[in-house]
Amino acid sequence: MNMRPHYRTVVLSDIHLGTSHSKVDQVSDFLSAVDCDRLILNGDIIDGWSLKKSGVRKWKPEHTRFFKILMKMMEKCGTEIIYVRGNHDDFLDSLIPLQFANLHIVKDYILESNGKHYFVTHGDVFDKVTSGMKWLAKLGDIGYTLLLEMNSIYNKYRLKQGKPYYSLSQAIKQKVKQAVSYISDFEAVLVEFARSRKCEGVICGHIHHPEDRTVDGIHYLNSGDWVETLSALTEDGEGRWRVVYYTEAMKLKKEKESVLSIIPVAS
Repeated sequence: MNMRPHYRTVVLSDIHLGTSHSKVDQVSDFLSAVDCDRLILNGDIIDGWSLKKSGVRKWKPEHTRFFKILMKMMEKCGTEIIYVRGNHDDFLDSLIPLQFANLHIVKDYILESNGKHYFVTHGDVFDKVTSGMKWLAKLGDIGYTLLLEMNSIYNKYRLKQGKPYYSLSQAIKQKVKQAVSYISDFEAVLVEFARSRKCEGVICGHIHHPEDRTVDGIHYLNSGDWVETLSALTEDGEGRWRVVYYTEAMKLKKEKESVLSIIPVAS
């Protein structure tokens, strides 16, 4: 009996494979716990910037496991995988567009969902910092990495105190005026572009800030990341979208396994 939740679409972004802060084990566990017809990998899945600096030393068995799960989804479940290029995996530019079996590597994508059209993009091309001043973006990337290092040390202390995980980065995004303004401006630009493409919605990543809301009549969806928020977007068979978090998905998995354990096996 298969009790894994089945979705029409799952969207993941910003896994940043190749960095020390990527939660690759968690994202692999998440994918192993769900079934879907379509999986959209919406950019920054492989962190080419990090791998370029450190080489294959950063590639570990858990990264290989992640791609084995993707291949299993394609081969055994018939899952269609759409890989949308991001700024950290811009090495894919030379391959785009590429189709191999049910894998598509693209710059952007139009998704139809219950009569509505969603413009799917990583989002970096609408970010003046990453698209126009790459050196400044990389400087910001270094600062973000240092922040994550501090966050890791801080959360080890919190764990010893029996306290839950706390994200300094997300707290800063929520409280610092410039960060709040940046997120708002990013959303507004994407919403207007989706409208210009005659789409009723937009699906993005890039800013590591999960969201599901309507902005000026356009359905804005952001899948978050697998560095801190550990979040994904899911679309059910009725076309309803949700932000799903790793902790929620694993809790549901354990509850279903508990139910299965008490169901008597027919002799």
